[in-house]
Amino acid sequence: MKNYYDLLEVNPKASNEIIEKAYKVLIKKYHPDLYQGEERMYAESKTRELNEAYRVLSNDFLREQYDLELEKEKQFNSLNNQEDLKVNNNSYNDGNRGKRIKNKKENYEEKEHKVGTAMSIVDLLKAIFKKRNFSDKPKEIKKEDKLAAIITLVIVLIIGVALWFIPATNGFIRSMIPF
Repeated sequence: MKNYYDLLEVNPKASNEIIEKAYKVLIKKYHPDLYQGEERMYAESKTRELNEAYRVLSNDFLREQYDLELEKEKQFNSLNNQEDLKVNNNSYNDGNRGKRIKNKKENYEEKEHKVGTAMSIVDLLKAIFKKRNFSDKPKEIKKEDKLAAIITLVIVLIIGVALWFIPATNGFIRSMIPF
């Protein structure tokens, strides 16, 4: 993941005004019209990166999500580095390091859910469906299946109630209710 703070050469705790000033300075510095040939292509790609970084960091919601993802990546990398130290200190390599890292990442991602955002529901549902084992036994209902069904039912009910109060869709919802 690209570090947008490094791209804009600002501190992660920088205010929106500082980010905007840094963006303007760097955009002027790397404006493609100032360069020719390969330097121009580099300036164009740098400008695209700066625009993307500014778009994310200037929006409070996107910046919060980006900071969470960046923190998650930093913690995962520190876990990965600790694993490397253990492997080097124990001087063994059984060929399963990739599997161990993947399992650690999956376990870490299962624990981390974005709290207070709409994405927390999506993350929760992803975690539930990752744990599901699809078998040929349809009679077997698992705890995860029940939880997924309940969450889905709640979401459908919330959407139905919301549509009930919208005048344009009220008649449609009434026609769906059999009583």
